[in-house]
Amino acid sequence: MLAEFIKATITFVMSNYSLSFFVLGLIVSLIAIARAEHPIDRPLVVEKLLAWYVFFSIGVDNLYNFVMHVFFGKLSAAFIGWADSPFQFEVGTASLGFAAVGLLAAFRSYDLRLAAVLGPSMFTLGAAVGHLYQMVTAHNFAPGNAGIIFWTDIFIPLFGFALLRLSCPNASPRATLATA
Repeated sequence: MLAEFIKATITFVMSNYSLSFFVLGLIVSLIAIARAEHPIDRPLVVEKLLAWYVFFSIGVDNLYNFVMHVFFGKLSAAFIGWADSPFQFEVGTASLGFAAVGLLAAFRSYDLRLAAVLGPSMFTLGAAVGHLYQMVTAHNFAPGNAGIIFWTDIFIPLFGFALLRLSCPNASPRATLATA
């Protein structure tokens, strides 16, 4: 019974890796906020959330995506409900590029974080459109097409853009709060 639970949990975490890395980033952010030597205020909270979001939801997530598409292409394609193809390698290497920028940008400047969030966000929002198209036209409701991955392809980039907006150095706190 316990072994089945552990297997199901690992399968869920690995199959829904974008959600898993997002939640892990939130947990690490909360720990970093709690351990901060400065008073806990809005800029500190936004800074920690954005840094760990970029690290986990951009860097680690895309590194995992690279590994899955390049080394486990057949498994990844089947999870999405598609046939395996050489295109898996191209998707994987694009993810490797996003991962490299995300890991580099996590604890750097606003501009570098903006760049790190923008590219993968365009990719996943476009993927969400593609998944929706597949649901409507091909009735593809495979877990990797219509499951949690579909929703995280939308939610996670929007969360990243909100964090970027809240941390934007050119916006006053009042303007940032009004538009968030």
